[in-house]
Order: sequence, then structure tokens, then C-alpha cells
Amino acid sequence: MPGTRKLGKTTDQRMAMLRQLVTDFLDKGKMETTFTRAKEIQPLAEKMITLGKDGSLASRREALQFITREDVVTKVFKELAPKYASREGGYTRVTRIGARRGDAAEMGVIELV
Repeated sequence: MPGTRKLGKTTDQRMAMLRQLVTDFLDKGKMETTFTRAKEIQPLAEKMITLGKDGSLASRREALQFITREDVVTKVFKELAPKYASREGGYTRVTRIGARRGDAAEMGVIELV
């Protein structure tokens, strides 16, 4: 289970949301969301990039089990993994950007370094 935050959802709902957030983040490279959600998807996204660096068929299949779109998996393995080949981790950065106007939820930006 990734992290300890429940985010007000049941396990199935939470995992579906996290899978979609990670997929969208890896596709775009930058995402604005609540700070707690950003902190929750950070290790999951970094694990997908690490799987891309491995490059084996087993790693690709493991990434396909989590990432919801095949074109994003291809992007991770073909574009992002070579970009971070020399790094040992720390592929993402989470920055606080203040409170959301509607409900004062603390917002953050997660981006690829």
C-alpha cells in the first residue's frame, strides 16, 4: 500500500484515483493537485520511472499493471528512463503553492526534475 494517507476514500477508490493521477502526471510531466495527493503519488511515479530504467519485459509488464494507458508506459520506457539514467532517484519535486480559493485546501505542484 503506497503511503498511509486514506484521502477520504475506500481502498479500491483510492487505488483507482492514484493510478489515474500517476498516469496523467507521467504523461504531462507536471500536475497541480492537493499537496497530500502530490506527496502520495510521488513514490509511485518514481517507482514507474525506476521500472523504465530497468527496461526488461517483466518491468514493462509490471508498469502496465499500474499505469492505465499503454502509450504512457511507452513514453516512460523510451523517453523518461534514458533521461534519468544517471540519477539514482529523486526524479520528482513537490512544491507548495498556497491554498485553493474554494475550500482552502493546500495545493501543490508535482513536476519531473
